[in-house]
Amino acid sequence: MATISLDSLDLAALLCSRVCHDVISPVGAIVNGLEVLEDDNDASMREFALELIQKSAKQASARLQFARLAFGAAGSAGASIDLGDAEQVARGMFQDDKISFSWSAPRLLFPKNRVKLLLNLIMIAITAIPRGGSISVSVSGDADRCEFIIKSKGLNARIPAHSEALLAGDSESGTVDAHGIQIYYAGLVARASGMTVAFSIDGDEVTIRSATA
Repeated sequence: MATISLDSLDLAALLCSRVCHDVISPVGAIVNGLEVLEDDNDASMREFALELIQKSAKQASARLQFARLAFGAAGSAGASIDLGDAEQVARGMFQDDKISFSWSAPRLLFPKNRVKLLLNLIMIAITAIPRGGSISVSVSGDADRCEFIIKSKGLNARIPAHSEALLAGDSESGTVDAHGIQIYYAGLVARASGMTVAFSIDGDEVTIRSATA
């Protein structure tokens, strides 16, 4: 394994690509719906198009709000974020029936980087169940000492490839691509916030556990 060498410009570019990947699908669906409205006079098709536009607009908005907290500045340095706000944007990511979502956490202000870590771990948890299932989030403790437990359960659940190495900032080639940037970034945020992250799997359930070091 080699330590990943990534300058700030490349990190920004890869994170932007990650956000665009999540938003481009619903935005494309909105464009398709508008094209149907322009070209088709059939009442049923126009109704379908309006439903598609409405659903996709909500999805795009939810993903952007999530990205704002998970990747954005979200206030000045040292700012705190209400866990209730984190819950709201997290729930917005689960609007379809593919994955059920549950959240258990105190309504407290947590340091910005710890909330960013929690949200990024939820995104990683989604990739652990590519065929859908359920995700549960549990937060215990307070702003000084806390623990996050995120469980992904579903058919063919698996720990994302090279997770431990990427969390530690390592890879076989010493580089990271758009597929691995999420976990690499989570490792950066974990170290910045004084927390550890570990993965485990038991049957069809993957557990991500993060705690103050």
